Amino acid sequence: MIFTETELPGAFIVDVNPVEDDRGLFARIYCADEFARHGLNVNVAQGNVSFNHKAGTVRGMHYQLPPAPETKLVRCTRGAILDVIVDLRPGSPTYLQHVAVELSEHNRRSLYVPEMFAHGYQTLTDRAEVTYQVSAPYTPGAERGLRHDDPQLGIRWPLAVQAISGKDASWPLLSPGAAPDRSLRKEEVAR
Repeated sequence: MIFTETELPGAFIVDVNPVEDDRGLFARIYCADEFARHGLNVNVAQGNVSFNHKAGTVRGMHYQLPPAPETKLVRCTRGAILDVIVDLRPGSPTYLQHVAVELSEHNRRSLYVPEMFAHGYQTLTDRAEVTYQVSAPYTPGAERGLRHDDPQLGIRWPLAVQAISGKDASWPLLSPGAAPDRSLRKEEVAR
């Protein structure tokens, strides 16, 4: 595997290093020892898959607060997505900055998402399928989200939104200087 740290410290693009022959190819997509050598959380508590009917579908931007923060290893196994992460670590020099990475069945690339990063994606193809290895189980009381179209984040989605859940569309907008954490107060949310 080839680990490339993004502009957001702690977030990595993980590319496969395939061995090819006349049958096709073989490559590792996860190795606890290699992830640990890069200082990455190697615990996997849950595995998830999402299937998306239409190009332009948006899922996210999700994260969990302590005591159940989660790391994710995300991979697109069918079709293609634009995967986006936002740094929400208090005191981080890249706080509220984001990185977007195309993940597809063709590039076989994964994105390692550290704790306290919001995560979401937009499908670039119909019938896109995405798998996640997650370090903590889904914990509804710790779940939070950011709006995919929040002007504070400045995320440029390549396609018009064709499908999004009511829940994801209704996360509150951040107002200038707002902190998207458990202390988010009504007065910090733009109306």
